[in-house]
Amino acid sequence: MRKSSPRWFLVVLVGLFLGVFICSNTPCQARVYIDISAPYLRKIPTAVPFFKDQGSGNKQGELAGTLADLLAETIHFTGFFKILDRESFLEDPQQAGLIENEINFKNWTDIGAELLVKGGFKYQGDRLTVELRLFDTFSGRLIIGKRYVGYLNDQRRMIRRFCNDMIHRLTGHEGIFSSRIGFISTATGHKEIYIADFDGHDPRQFTNTGAITLFPAWSSDGQWLAYTDYRRGKPDLYIRNIREQQGTVISLQGSNLTPAWVPGQFALAASLSYEGNPAVYLLTGKGKIIRRLTEHWDIDVSPTWSPDGKAIAFVSNRSGSPQIYIKNVEEGKVRRLTYEGKYNTSPQWSPRGDYIACTRLDKDGTVNIYVIRPEGRDSIQLTRNTGNNESPTWSPDGSLIAFSSTREGPSRIYVMNANGANQRRLLALKGEQTDPSWSPRLSYY
Repeated sequence: MRKSSPRWFLVVLVGLFLGVFICSNTPCQARVYIDISAPYLRKIPTAVPFFKDQGSGNKQGELAGTLADLLAETIHFTGFFKILDRESFLEDPQQAGLIENEINFKNWTDIGAELLVKGGFKYQGDRLTVELRLFDTFSGRLIIGKRYVGYLNDQRRMIRRFCNDMIHRLTGHEGIFSSRIGFISTATGHKEIYIADFDGHDPRQFTNTGAITLFPAWSSDGQWLAYTDYRRGKPDLYIRNIREQQGTVISLQGSNLTPAWVPGQFALAASLSYEGNPAVYLLTGKGKIIRRLTEHWDIDVSPTWSPDGKAIAFVSNRSGSPQIYIKNVEEGKVRRLTYEGKYNTSPQWSPRGDYIACTRLDKDGTVNIYVIRPEGRDSIQLTRNTGNNESPTWSPDGSLIAFSSTREGPSRIYVMNANGANQRRLLALKGEQTDPSWSPRLSYY
């Protein structure tokens, strides 16, 4: 992975992380515009006009559209917004102002815009200054405003930082725009781990084993990636620091599979078979076994932790076919979660704790994504009639699910809202892409 350059570190200090808050004369009131826990979200009509040129230079015209498009695409990814067609706009962004008393909000309410994002920029020498402001068009009120200073190549980071602040202000939750997605790709002819931005931008190869890697899993601080690696001819567990490229190898006799980090701890669960049939164990981040978590003569794999770290869901064939079970780690009680379908695998507990996503083999022979309450009720099918859909993974805020699908032929990574809406492909590389794993929010990105 590429380390941050000293130049970017300087930019963070002087610009992005010290963005100036711009507030209107009207006090900024606390209001939640978007309830991300609602089962069906109404998309808010939002206008994002071209940014206003506040300087001079040969890149100005190009940047006016590039910056606006980037912001519109970034917030549209969340599924919270309906981005309005610029052909309907009633004002010239180069003539209009950026503050309340310079904006005719009726021009925006008349076309149905409820939110308005205004931007201005100046590019001089090697420095780019961007001002961004979000307005409620009906009240004519500034919701949030920020100014960023950096270099031209920092424009994506500037936009994403504002979008994070924007989502936090509108929903009360942090945004996902500093998160990333790890996945398996056969682009090199081997199954290697790649890492891309949350929206599929800038995919980079993370492992180079020339063999098979599987089951990438992010630590809760985003500093470590655990995965299964076959470079030695058997499934071993690797725990590797994302930035320093150093870590630990767990190569016990038998299989070492399906790692899952304990929330808020440098510890993880994994399925190990060194004592016989695969069972779930708790290990330190350095690979030392703490204790065995599941006790059964049959196969237990694929653990996933509840957000509070008090329970695990896992897959076991103790009932005759792979089904999902939940164990209270403190009390030791185990109960079966899934009863519908012959095969239920790949459980992933949502960050909000309200659902567990999983993969189910349906009667027609296709594999689909479902969500189910941890209590065992409200099983909801999210994918259907679209090939095989597997390996769900939640965004850090629990509003989105990434997964792999063969709906276009080769397996690709897709993303959808947590209710199954807005299913779209995230990226397509050479070969096939499988096993996505969504990172937490990353402070170092």
